[in-house]
Amino acid sequence: MARCELTGKSPVVKNLVSHSNIKTKFMAIPNVQKKRLFSTALAEFVTLKVAASTIKSLEHSGGFDKFILNQDEDTMSARALTVKRRIVRKIKAKKASAAAAKTAAKKK
Repeated sequence: MARCELTGKSPVVKNLVSHSNIKTKFMAIPNVQKKRLFSTALAEFVTLKVAASTIKSLEHSGGFDKFILNQDEDTMSARALTVKRRIVRKIKAKKASAAAAKTAAKKK
């Protein structure tokens, strides 16, 4: 069934409880959408299956890159983990090149 690749949200079995306290099994399915999310670190779009509530959380946290870097790796899918690792590598490369440029400027 539908599963969010960033948060791991999946269908949950619940009970609908009536006024007379009769319990009926009910399945709550998350609103999962296939979305293209823009990564500023990678400067490209990434397509993932994401729940609508996760999209709201992405916007609230300050963007896709910040959200995915703070997300727990146990809940993420394999595709989301590869994107996270690519972002981490890109950020480390930028920091290394900035540090190298700084030391080169000091030597002059």
